[in-house]
Amino acid sequence: MNKKPALINIIWLFLILLSVVAAAYSGKMKETLDASFEAAKGAVELAIGLVGIMALWLGLMKVAEVGGLLSMVARAVRPVMVRLFPEVPPGHSAMSAMIMNISANVLGLGNAATPMGIKAMMELDKLNPHKGQATNAMALFLAINTSSVTILPLGIIGVRAAAGAADPASIIIPTLIATICSTTVAIAAAKILARRGEPEGYAVDLVVNPGDASDSSGGETPEKVDLSPPGRLGKVVAISIMAAIGSAFIYRLTRDGDALALGKEVITYWLVPLIMCGLLLFGYVRGVRVYEAATDGAKEGFQVAIRIIPFLVMILVAIGMFRASGAFDILVRILEPVTSLIGMPVDALPVALMRPLSGTGAFGLVSEVVSRDPNGFSSFLVSTMQGSTETTFYVLAIYFGAIGVTRIRHTLATALTADVAGIGAALAVCHLMY
Repeated sequence: MNKKPALINIIWLFLILLSVVAAAYSGKMKETLDASFEAAKGAVELAIGLVGIMALWLGLMKVAEVGGLLSMVARAVRPVMVRLFPEVPPGHSAMSAMIMNISANVLGLGNAATPMGIKAMMELDKLNPHKGQATNAMALFLAINTSSVTILPLGIIGVRAAAGAADPASIIIPTLIATICSTTVAIAAAKILARRGEPEGYAVDLVVNPGDASDSSGGETPEKVDLSPPGRLGKVVAISIMAAIGSAFIYRLTRDGDALALGKEVITYWLVPLIMCGLLLFGYVRGVRVYEAATDGAKEGFQVAIRIIPFLVMILVAIGMFRASGAFDILVRILEPVTSLIGMPVDALPVALMRPLSGTGAFGLVSEVVSRDPNGFSSFLVSTMQGSTETTFYVLAIYFGAIGVTRIRHTLATALTADVAGIGAALAVCHLMY
């Protein structure tokens, strides 16, 4: 039986075709051609740039996995996750990897969240009875990932501070409310669309290899490895390191005397190094050979980063051509009369449309609006949008490219629905709180 082409195929095709048509009428064919080459080059450079980050964080995740931390985390929040992902066994490593990714997104740790998310997708693919096709769990996880509740939108707070905003962190509450709304919509949409588009045989073909699931009752590590916990001296050294870090915080606080400034510094700069130290110390105390485990994970990260290059090239070329041809500007002009009726400023509409397509493009638009009027309503709104939405097409290309999924089923529709909900919620809450 012939299957309908996935939505991503249609969108990608028409992005290219409409770009060429728009370029022909606007006289921007050269710019469109140049953009296609630049986007292809940029996609490869981006993927290569991810190699180091992927290798580092998948290495650290491997230490946590071998030491049993992921199983512990999964058990802690099992009741919620089991309801959201009934297809995934409670003790499976995919559960803990998803939790780590969601936690990183909540804290605004973008560079750390991506490798953790790819790790989660790789674990979910072990449960996939139809390789190359997204499962319900994958679709829901991607939807939550692209709409994730965010407590600390650190990047955009930094932009606002650099532009001289009177209260750079004022977007924290609006961002939190908007992301709660978008995540709720994402979960609901994923569940509804999954029931409507259930592939034939999916429910009965889902067979879990017992070797894929870790023991849910406790104790055992996900992999059968020899652990050699350190002796008393080693444990004393580990405790001393943690005490030294705590003492450094107290020292800085008493020396500088500015608790607020130090708190912002800790959130912005300390958090990721502290997470790295925590994962390594945990592995060391549990008896993991941390260097060997980290290098094993890093090898996996390197291979994944290379696999995603074709997917990134195709997506970023289409988006680059769409922007350069003038088609994006035409779309903005068409929608302006409609968005003005709901109170969206003219300079915020391009950000709302660009955000799902290009993180770099949206960030540039936001930076321009914020630098022009850091304390204005438009600045407040676009900052909240930037912090409460995700680059949907990029995330789908990265995560599904890592595991070779080409039939994404209802994932894109769910993620775009969550994007619309996030933008709408950001607009509503900004009007209420500005």
